[in-house]
Amino acid sequence: MGADAKLLAWVGGEFFIQHMQAEGFRVQRIPLTGPEALTWDEVCARCGAVPDAVVYTDRSLPPPLLGVECFPCLTAFYCIDSHIHGWYPLYAGAFDLCAVSLKGDVERFSQELAPGRVLWLPPFAEDRYQPRPAEKDFDLLFVGTVDPETTPQRHDFLQRLGREFPGLAVRRGDFAELLPRARVTLNIAERGDLNFRVFEGLACGCCLLTPRIANGQDELFQDGVHFATYQPDEAKDAAAQARALLADPERRSALALAGHKQVDLAHRPRHRAAALAGLLRQGFDANLPGTRLAHPDTARIAALRLLFLHWADNCNDASLAARYLAEARRLSHPGA
Repeated sequence: MGADAKLLAWVGGEFFIQHMQAEGFRVQRIPLTGPEALTWDEVCARCGAVPDAVVYTDRSLPPPLLGVECFPCLTAFYCIDSHIHGWYPLYAGAFDLCAVSLKGDVERFSQELAPGRVLWLPPFAEDRYQPRPAEKDFDLLFVGTVDPETTPQRHDFLQRLGREFPGLAVRRGDFAELLPRARVTLNIAERGDLNFRVFEGLACGCCLLTPRIANGQDELFQDGVHFATYQPDEAKDAAAQARALLADPERRSALALAGHKQVDLAHRPRHRAAALAGLLRQGFDANLPGTRLAHPDTARIAALRLLFLHWADNCNDASLAARYLAEARRLSHPGA
């Protein structure tokens, strides 16, 4: 890789960072293990150099970048948890570019940025998720956190499903180890989100039973070809679909094979890295930072001020709250 390759400050989650290097970028990761706020100078210090772009990869935390609307480089937000955090579109509008995990968010986020600056970047399966020989210990298996306090909808659904299908097993642990042990793997999408478990289950060569949802699911996969579906939150339907799959081993095998093939074809980290790299190149070519800096968005700045006032009042860390309050005060006088 040449010294003239663009340097990305990769702030937050790891995701497909290694594949961004394969796309021709130099990448310096700045991990976030908890709530934190970084200015431009702090990003540069963490990088050990001035980056050509700052990419925030979602960690489901309070706003991690201060003054991003005036960073003198290309900025991008890879947004995963917009179905949880209603303030994400407002914050995303301070960036030059945004990639969203849910297709339904493209239009919503485009109202905050501009047409062509928001990319649908669906979930994917890491390369470590692969089929492996395993004894089939479970007829129907759900792997994940189930807690009446933190995941009440999931807990309620699984309680009802367990009554309809007594063979349901619920476990926590490594997906790659547990999922291949199931004849049928169950997915749940409480908020109608096309989640990573769909891709990971298929990548493991599982016969997947997942809710019939929107957010681009039927554009990436075909019901009855790559997986089976049930009506969301309908325990009776999920149980009926599971029984039908268990009664038809050939169908289960065909779904598992086709699902795995589709993931390998289009839904691995390298595919998402290539798409995001293309978006970043478009941003560099269009000189989006120059346009942003030459034409400050006063309405955006006012909205960001309210956002940081909110977080100053609602974060549980006194020092971080003080930084958010200072940022809100700065945004009251953006030209100062």
